[in-house]
Amino acid sequence: MSIKIKIRGLRKSFGEKRVLDGVDLDVATGTAMVVIGGSGTGKSVLIKSILGLITPDSGSIEIDGEDVLKASRARAHELRSQIGMLFQNGALFDSLPVWENVAFGLLAEKKIKRGQAKDKAIEILSQVGLGADVALLSPAELSGGMQKRVALARAIASAPAIMFFDEPTTGLDPIMGAVIDGLIVDCVKRLGSTSIAITHDMASAMRIGDQAAMLYQGKVTWTGPAPDLLTSDNPVVNQFTHGRREGPIQMALRK
Repeated sequence: MSIKIKIRGLRKSFGEKRVLDGVDLDVATGTAMVVIGGSGTGKSVLIKSILGLITPDSGSIEIDGEDVLKASRARAHELRSQIGMLFQNGALFDSLPVWENVAFGLLAEKKIKRGQAKDKAIEILSQVGLGADVALLSPAELSGGMQKRVALARAIASAPAIMFFDEPTTGLDPIMGAVIDGLIVDCVKRLGSTSIAITHDMASAMRIGDQAAMLYQGKVTWTGPAPDLLTSDNPVVNQFTHGRREGPIQMALRK
């Protein structure tokens, strides 16, 4: 199986704090990878580095065999343009109606004319279980679950080859979290996309992941099939997935 995303020796520090300390990770084409880890372990920094929102201190990030960190700005943009992103809190534009939010990327890249954008947005909204009546609403009129669906619709609008999900179930009740996870799985499979999701929600990780990786102390400390997360004999993974206070992970507590 070919490798869609290959990361080697990725390092990033903020002042004296080293967040990524030599991350190595392979994501096979068509695979759903889940990256788990505690708060502050570098999950978001990893995703932002791949997206180009953060510049790593060293290492390589290959997409389709090309290192985006060494590519020209134009080529790096071209490689990253195949990425769709579902942000943690949706990141919808409050000033735009739902249909413009969904079609925003297509309009910005001039991939569609404005006259066609609304119909296209309605078509995509239907793929995440939302009716045409939602298209004219503002994000403020939507529930948290509906906002996540709209954000997912925007992420899949360009039929991306790669999809990123940043804590997709944050702020949702368990039932709605399961609904959103189901939609994510359906969308990724329908598009044939390669995906990376970062989460600390073990139920979500098990539902949406084929493979899983755990970040700890700036490195990938374990990789394996997502169904093995709860039965791993790796002490770090075992403590994290079962939420045990005692173990190798020592949390810094403020008094």
